[in-house]
Amino acid sequence: MFRRRVAALLLMLGMPLMSPLCAQVVVPDDDYAADPVGIVEKPCVFHPAPIDDKTKAAWRLHLATRDFGGLCRYAADDARLIAAKTPVRIVFLGDSITEGWAQKDPALFQNGVVGRGIGGQTTPQMLVRFRQDVIDLHPKAVHIMAGTNDIAGNTGAATMATVTGNIRSMAELAKANGIRVVIASVPPAAAFPWAKDKQPTPQIAAINAWAKGYAAANGFQWVDYHPVLATTAGAMKPGLASDGVHPTEAGYAAMRPVALAAIARATR
Repeated sequence: MFRRRVAALLLMLGMPLMSPLCAQVVVPDDDYAADPVGIVEKPCVFHPAPIDDKTKAAWRLHLATRDFGGLCRYAADDARLIAAKTPVRIVFLGDSITEGWAQKDPALFQNGVVGRGIGGQTTPQMLVRFRQDVIDLHPKAVHIMAGTNDIAGNTGAATMATVTGNIRSMAELAKANGIRVVIASVPPAAAFPWAKDKQPTPQIAAINAWAKGYAAANGFQWVDYHPVLATTAGAMKPGLASDGVHPTEAGYAAMRPVALAAIARATR
């Protein structure tokens, strides 16, 4: 009965039927249709980022539908660390702000400090890869910086409870595996260049107020970068971000001593 109702609804909407009804959807003219799907031994196929606007949409769709959590991004490096039994002190998990930190301040990401940032990611995507990129590396601690792209709506709409719930899930997974938790503030931003309709400052403040209280209530480390990055209005200080969101070298230099103090507290 349910299947017949769904089939009727699809026909009413002018959508083609698939056989079976819930089979994989293949997008017409998918440049990556030959990539493996399903449960396979080697799922990761790497494609160069497109250099022209014509192929960017297909590339983004490929990333969203074939590897939503970004598991392929660090899979090889994770395997290398595990095989070499490399001691990991702390994993920095996050989005492009964390990714950019490892690129612009590589000296910080040495001696057991591992960067696992992926540009554009939201909290559900980070949660998907939390086991692979954090738990399986057996670090002493994890630094979680997340929320910017949820506010921007990069993977669609979500309630504040869903976003904070994803952060809670990551923290609880870490704690259950003996990994100390550092929760970082969502960095300041007055606007998002890629989501100009959003007014992020009040939502950033709301997530940070919740995160500070959550960390205190659960014995986690809270690290706040706003005192060194933010204006009184909640924007990035001039010169500390390239676009009002992503820190420059000077921005990361301001964050570095705050991060080092958090690492010391978390791994002592």
